[in-house]
Amino acid sequence: MPRGRYSLHDPHDRTPLGEEHFHCATGPSGWRYVSQTTVPSGDHSGSVDLTLDELGRPIRLQLHAASWQVRGAALDGVTWVRTDPTGEHATEGNVAAHTFTGTSPAFYVAVSRLLRLSPGGGATRVRLVAFTAPVLAPRTLDQSWALISRTAHATDNGPLEVDEYQVSALDTGEQHTVHLAGDVVLSAPGIELEDLESPPSSFG
Repeated sequence: MPRGRYSLHDPHDRTPLGEEHFHCATGPSGWRYVSQTTVPSGDHSGSVDLTLDELGRPIRLQLHAASWQVRGAALDGVTWVRTDPTGEHATEGNVAAHTFTGTSPAFYVAVSRLLRLSPGGGATRVRLVAFTAPVLAPRTLDQSWALISRTAHATDNGPLEVDEYQVSALDTGEQHTVHLAGDVVLSAPGIELEDLESPPSSFG
């Protein structure tokens, strides 16, 4: 069960945004990722709890940030309920999208599991609902994902396969590269893996 720490920063000017302390695990029914986020001062800022089924669909999402809360799942596309800090007002949303995304590294793993691309197989379009701190307001966006390469690296625990994805925002044309090893993000815009206590899990 991988457990570790990501540092988060602004991908444009590298302003530190805090850290995400996580653990995740694969199982017969899918994959679960749980994390706590902190601001640069070390104060708690939110949490992520994401569970995927064996096909990579989000069967449960719980996000907390600045006292805002989102609960979501794959249902008639994706459906969610967003609650304000007072707890008095909740709004429900539904979009014909494939899955969720946000600032957590968990969402890169989730999209890769859903798409299951082959190296050199061309780009695939995916529609996502994004929630970003601090108020977790929903935004629908379209991306294309392409698995550029899969490279095996020798480690003390045997070969480690690293996937290199090219992700493109279809509204702006902006492109970036994401490197994944199993269920761990090695590098992505605004994300750096700082500590990992055990090897990534393999999805097989």
